Amino acid sequence: MAVCIRSLKKPANALPNEAQLAQVQSAVNQFKEQQNGLLPIKTKPEETPVFQKYQINFTRLKETGFLTSIPGTAFENGGYYQYVIIKPETEAEVKVIDLRITDQVRDLETKLHFYEQENTYTPYEEQIVPGVYTIDHEKLNLDAPPTVKSPYSGELLPLYVDGKGDVIIDYRKDLKTFLQDTDHSYEPGDDIRYLLTDETSLAPAYSPPYTIEDGDPVFMKSVP
Repeated sequence: MAVCIRSLKKPANALPNEAQLAQVQSAVNQFKEQQNGLLPIKTKPEETPVFQKYQINFTRLKETGFLTSIPGTAFENGGYYQYVIIKPETEAEVKVIDLRITDQVRDLETKLHFYEQENTYTPYEEQIVPGVYTIDHEKLNLDAPPTVKSPYSGELLPLYVDGKGDVIIDYRKDLKTFLQDTDHSYEPGDDIRYLLTDETSLAPAYSPPYTIEDGDPVFMKSVP
């Protein structure tokens, strides 16, 4: 989904509050019960990353009467947030993605695709782990390695590229903080990205899977 945040007509409200999230969560739960387990989501390609895949279809929620209005923070109502569902097979939890991140990721992917078209290869620089690479920013005429502002901490997070040429965000800084500051039961081999959604309303968009090793967040061994 190509989203240009700069085209939004009205300024976004703050991060969706508990009342907004609870209202949408209640509507999703009622819809799921009425529809025998089906969810009010838009159809996305099978390969869509898990935290971006199950975008809420507000039209369906309004048609069924479970929601009277779309939250002002939602993209569909001029806000900066895409409402999504995580853990669709079980809890079907409502979370949000900060679409200002999407805008920056899309801008970088556009630059990468133009470069690939002209040069027939992706401007990888160094391999961090198999399937995760830094970007040769100079070849893209960038002044510095690309970063994005974390929706969790406000810190700058590196943007990398995976083996398919897609841009990914490295959330290890945030994950390390959450691992240190929260009680959790995550173990080596677990996907610890859910620690971020356990503790906040935000889903880590464009993230590769991570696990925990010696108390630190690390990339999963098999990043696509």
